[in-house]
Amino acid sequence: MNRLTLSACLVMAAAVFAGPAMAQDVVRIGTTPESYPPYSWVDAQGKLNGFEIELGDALCVEMKVKCEWVIQSWDGIIPALQEKKFDAIIASMSVTAERKQVVDFSDKYYNSPAEFIGPKSEKVDISPEGLKGKTVGVQISTVHAAYIEAKYKDIVTIKTYDTQENANLDLIAGRVDLLLADGVALDSFLKSADGADFDVKGKPFIDPIMGDGVGVAVRKEDTALRDKFSAAIKAIRANGVYKKINDKYFSFDIYG
Repeated sequence: MNRLTLSACLVMAAAVFAGPAMAQDVVRIGTTPESYPPYSWVDAQGKLNGFEIELGDALCVEMKVKCEWVIQSWDGIIPALQEKKFDAIIASMSVTAERKQVVDFSDKYYNSPAEFIGPKSEKVDISPEGLKGKTVGVQISTVHAAYIEAKYKDIVTIKTYDTQENANLDLIAGRVDLLLADGVALDSFLKSADGADFDVKGKPFIDPIMGDGVGVAVRKEDTALRDKFSAAIKAIRANGVYKKINDKYFSFDIYG
């Protein structure tokens, strides 16, 4: 199924619900798969898959509510939350001070480092001197975009993309020298046939600009829903459900 068609169908389906989420035992969760494995993706049958999808389903089971997934483009996902197209966001959204001005977050449910990747044929030193004159691709409105803007905006040419998939395609085509993104998502790309000619430059890293891990975003007034998600995250960490889902996708504890 065409991704845009699927998105439209799910958003229209979600629109029939009204009122506070917790009053109806249904929680509508906005997500942005856009080929972002292993966190989330849409398969050929139009079905959502990935770590975050299984995690969200498990959180809803723990909360004793029904999950309704809604696909939304990344650059419009917070406005869509505010417009009540859904009740929460599970979409690899890092908890940052800037975002906390407009939405609230549950406790984190994972934290992974960032990394640069580029062609295997080129040696790149990740430093102001080594990156000078390079073109770096990042997904728009991400902590990685904020990081490269804050640290290297006068040194590199920054090229932004609506999806990580499109950034990957431009790296393959040679339109950018490097990509900066979540290390786990990029490692998934590097293990694919398309990523065979690329590798990690420098070491994976975490910077304060990138926030305090990834959490479930909710509207600021939905404190009860926020707390239910936090309690559910704690519960599935304790009862082994989180580990079972984690181990399906990762060889380490992605919780961080």
